Amino acid sequence: MSVEAHEAVNLERLLGVARHIRRARRNVAFRVRTAMRSVSSRFSSSLTRRIVVLNLGGLVALLVGFLYLNQFREGLIDARLLSLQTQAEIIAAAVAASATIETDSITIDPEKLLRLAPGESYTVADDSLSSFEFSLNPERVGPVLQRLASPTRTRARIYDRDGYLLLDSRSSKSRSNILQYDLSATSAEGPEPLLDRIGSFLAALLRRKELPIYEDIGVGNGKTYPEVAKALAGSAQSIVRADAKGETIVSIAVPIQRFRVVRGALLLSTQGDDIDSIIATERWAIVRIFLVSAFIMFILSLFIAGTIAEPIRRLADAAERVRRGTKSRREIPDFTDRSDEIGHLSGALRDMTKALYDRIEAIESFAADVAHELKNPLTSLRSAVETLPIARKPEAQQKLLAIIEHDVRRLDRLISDISEASRLDAELARAETDVVDIERVVDAVVTIANQVSAEDSVEVSLTVLGYASTDENRKVSYKVIGHDSRLGQVFTNLIDNARSFSPPGGTVRLVMRPSKDWSTNGYWREGFEIIIDDEGPGIAADAFERIFERFYTDRPGHGFGQNSGLGLSISRQIIEAHGGRITATNRTGPMSEGGMVAVLGARFVVFLPKAR
Repeated sequence: MSVEAHEAVNLERLLGVARHIRRARRNVAFRVRTAMRSVSSRFSSSLTRRIVVLNLGGLVALLVGFLYLNQFREGLIDARLLSLQTQAEIIAAAVAASATIETDSITIDPEKLLRLAPGESYTVADDSLSSFEFSLNPERVGPVLQRLASPTRTRARIYDRDGYLLLDSRSSKSRSNILQYDLSATSAEGPEPLLDRIGSFLAALLRRKELPIYEDIGVGNGKTYPEVAKALAGSAQSIVRADAKGETIVSIAVPIQRFRVVRGALLLSTQGDDIDSIIATERWAIVRIFLVSAFIMFILSLFIAGTIAEPIRRLADAAERVRRGTKSRREIPDFTDRSDEIGHLSGALRDMTKALYDRIEAIESFAADVAHELKNPLTSLRSAVETLPIARKPEAQQKLLAIIEHDVRRLDRLISDISEASRLDAELARAETDVVDIERVVDAVVTIANQVSAEDSVEVSLTVLGYASTDENRKVSYKVIGHDSRLGQVFTNLIDNARSFSPPGGTVRLVMRPSKDWSTNGYWREGFEIIIDDEGPGIAADAFERIFERFYTDRPGHGFGQNSGLGLSISRQIIEAHGGRITATNRTGPMSEGGMVAVLGARFVVFLPKAR
């Protein structure tokens, strides 16, 4: 392979790697943009924002309360006080032990020298020891103080018994100018960083305000400090203060004693950032835990909002589409697999939408049926009216007038039934339901039907079955929830319909009994059945459901236009509004020799759920 070919291969490889890197960058950028759009879309929901803010707000309130009310600060101060007290007692004992008698400070009595005889010498009597002074020699005490105080990072000051400063571990100057050292060198301070300023501001907000202010008196009289004055009086005392920066200063003063005589006082105090740095470290650990918890809470809040706000938004959008859409059915998102309120809401909206569309279709169908049913008598009436002026024979005129009268009555009956059917839904929705004794309602309808005189002389009988299982003398209470007047209208329609098909002298039989029905929700429900039997010709096999359609009539022997065909439709509408059902079938007898089953009459079965 030539050099040019080798370079071309290498260049192609480099270009491939560059293309791969560009594709990877584009994929990463696309994923980032997708995630950002997802988060922004989530936060476009006010419910999502409220969930996140409330959850994080509670966590922030817990953090602030914990930082402000936690007992770590008090425990740390107490432990520091005990430590300082132990250190101060050790250092004070070492300082007292290092103090020695100054030999060049022996006091000589001049009067005794004048009284000496020639050849006598002056000797120090034992009782003159009381004139010797024990002092705190800075040259001897300084190294001891340095060795003991330096490792503890505390500031040590020694005052003589008059309150004057002898040694200060922080200052390079002392009253004796013998010992000079500094435990914490002060560096040149520049401008405080922004984060430190923010931390100082937050620390100031969380700091307790009841601590006294600490002021450094320098080389002033140590008795200005209450604890030093107390130590020079012979007892130890500790005080917790705060300096100008708000940093906590813990100080303790103990007496320096030798042979039970107070020779001075030792004042130990913490550095300005000693306790606060520990507290800041502990609080920062809490803040780190808070940040992790806040991140987890934020993710969980987004998840919760996604399971609540997003389905609600989709349901609201679907409901808005249903409100605007008029051409076709709009589907509501199905969340019924969820066992929470969102699932219930989705199911309720889907059922409501289905009922709404069914109602719209029913209204459209009803309007079409009404127009069709009204058009027939109007057409007949117009033809009769147009033919009447040209009819010459009186018999033809009378026949046309009879047709006009029949069509007018038919129109009046249709309009009355249509008005009744159109008012029914609104009335059932607005009227208050109550507990109805269905046995009393049916008995009243049967009594009225038997008292009304009719040419067919058909008798109506009622049989009530069923007794309580625990007491055979107590009958079952036939109580349902509904409207007694509308239920009475149903049984009046069914009895009139059965009488119209029964032969003269026949019997319409009603039977009431307890029963159970399998509901559409998938469980058995208790209720009552009311069975209405007649002795008519029965119902055609293909018309068991059609007879409940609006304007459907099948009365071959009753003449045309005698019924509007709305009675059974209204009855089913009322029964279904009460949560029940109504069905139609035939009563059959034994099979004949020719293999035909004898029809004994029609049977209507009404089921109503029991009141609870």
